[in-house]
Amino acid sequence: MRIVFFGTPDFAVPTLARLLEGPHDVVAVVSQPDRPRGRGRTVHPSPISKLALDAGVRLLRPEQVGEASVVEALRATAADLGVVVAFGQFLTRRVRELPSRGYLVNAHASLLPRHRGAAPIAHAILAGDSLTGISVMRVEREMDAGPVALVRRLAIGPEEDCGHLTQRLAALAADAIDQALDDIAADRATWQEQDPALATLAPKIDKRDAALHWSEPATALHARIRAMAPTPGARTRLAGETLSILEACVDASPTDREPGGVEVRSDGGLRIATGAGWLVPLRLQRAGGKRLDTAAFLRGRPIPDGARLGE
Repeated sequence: MRIVFFGTPDFAVPTLARLLEGPHDVVAVVSQPDRPRGRGRTVHPSPISKLALDAGVRLLRPEQVGEASVVEALRATAADLGVVVAFGQFLTRRVRELPSRGYLVNAHASLLPRHRGAAPIAHAILAGDSLTGISVMRVEREMDAGPVALVRRLAIGPEEDCGHLTQRLAALAADAIDQALDDIAADRATWQEQDPALATLAPKIDKRDAALHWSEPATALHARIRAMAPTPGARTRLAGETLSILEACVDASPTDREPGGVEVRSDGGLRIATGAGWLVPLRLQRAGGKRLDTAAFLRGRPIPDGARLGE
């Protein structure tokens, strides 16, 4: 088949790389426009744009993919199917129905209809899910609500953070799209409608999601830290300054301090009282500082026994 690929971030790279090596012909790639990135705010192409440029594939980088000129450029490719992986723009009906098969497919990083939205991986960890995966669905007007042709499942490790899980799901998305395209090309794909009553939402992560509330149980705080790592990092306050906790573990023993109270251990480590159990930080970061293990952090910024974290 002749394929148009829509994608932008690193998450989409394994799928496009697989398609470029496979039997189908990638006739065009559509990605977000080049944006300023990094501390120097230098303009760089998206990871998908860079891969397309390196591969010599026709690349479109529109501000709005539904613009008439973009639609005409896509029509000229005579594509049979579109593949979407973390593109980042709304796809209009004209774009969705443009390929000769009449639709686009999307690899979504959850077990639909659970966790529809922009941040399904972080929300799966926040919800305490033990299982996630990739759902290959048809793209429709309602976000992540189209019928599903294929599901690949993946266990979430008890200590796994969002960064590591994202990498594993990106690789699984490439496998899932590869199989789904083979099924579609052979006319053996079957589509299962989603049950909207089972749908949950996974909106974009913001600063409120990163805040640690010490009245919550240690297990919930641990999940939040994992969901926010490596960025934006789960955050609390220490003496009026922002403190990010990037990695931690749970000590379920009873607490004898108010939530947020710090206990410095005889071995030089520390633990923080929560609504149920203790949270043991393993990696910390001050605003603008380096990410350090707890021992190295405390050498440069001691936290006294009895200090209280939080607003």
